[in-house]
Amino acid sequence: MTTRSRDRGYWVFLLPSFVLFTAVIVVPFLMNVGIGFTRWQGVGDPRWAGLDNYTRLFADERFWASFRNNVALIVAMAIVPTIIGLVLAATLFDYVGKKVGPRAASLLRAAYYLPQVLPVAVAGIVWGWIMHPQFGALNELLKLLGMEPRNWLGDPGWALPSVMVIMVWFQIGYPVVIFMSGLQRVDPALYEAAEIDGATWWRRFWHITIPQIRPEIYVVLLTCTIAALKVFGPIFVLTRGGPGGATLVPSYFSYQNFFEKANVGYGAAIATVLTLVIIVVTVFFMRIQDKES
Repeated sequence: MTTRSRDRGYWVFLLPSFVLFTAVIVVPFLMNVGIGFTRWQGVGDPRWAGLDNYTRLFADERFWASFRNNVALIVAMAIVPTIIGLVLAATLFDYVGKKVGPRAASLLRAAYYLPQVLPVAVAGIVWGWIMHPQFGALNELLKLLGMEPRNWLGDPGWALPSVMVIMVWFQIGYPVVIFMSGLQRVDPALYEAAEIDGATWWRRFWHITIPQIRPEIYVVLLTCTIAALKVFGPIFVLTRGGPGGATLVPSYFSYQNFFEKANVGYGAAIATVLTLVIIVVTVFFMRIQDKES
């Protein structure tokens, strides 16, 4: 069999995935782009509106406010979990795994990853109970400490920081698992040589661990940033974008226009812009990674 014949044979195995990707991703996205140029309430015939939805969108303060909130969630879901995850993974791998045992490290890793396994609705409801303004556990703890209770999810000044804390808790297990997997391929001789030379744990972490698992760091930052840009479930369960738009994000803003306000064309325009932003961010990360490689 020639090389060209073998190459053609691979397409048979790729065809089901290609068909599924086209049906689930490409076609709906193109339909969404088309609807973004119309005025439509979800019933009847759409009316062509040209760029009216996009002109309105870029002049809409709520749209820009939702992206500002999204930037805060990128910090909570990508940057902070990556930093904490790096330290935790290195500690579990380099200290707990060696001093206490690999089973203890695996148990702690599973504990950190547990929030990722929980359904978003369940985790959101539990956190809603914890932060309830009247009988929540967090306010009861504050009362015991002599501090004044707060309306964590109902106060515009506290709602977004509270959601950010929840998202750090929710997201932190993912980088821990990825980084511990990456540490498995690091040559132990590097750590042994550095330790013989008198390098402290922190210096080994900074000069060996981080450079060696740089590809995993890029993967975590990219995937967590995308997850933050399209976050919907926690916002829907916890705050529904409130109070007063304090936790509104583009994905929920699009949902509001699609289903609550029956302004489907405007919601489609928001979704299209959000998709383009995600594509730009992805290309940016991949170019940086290629350049570093």
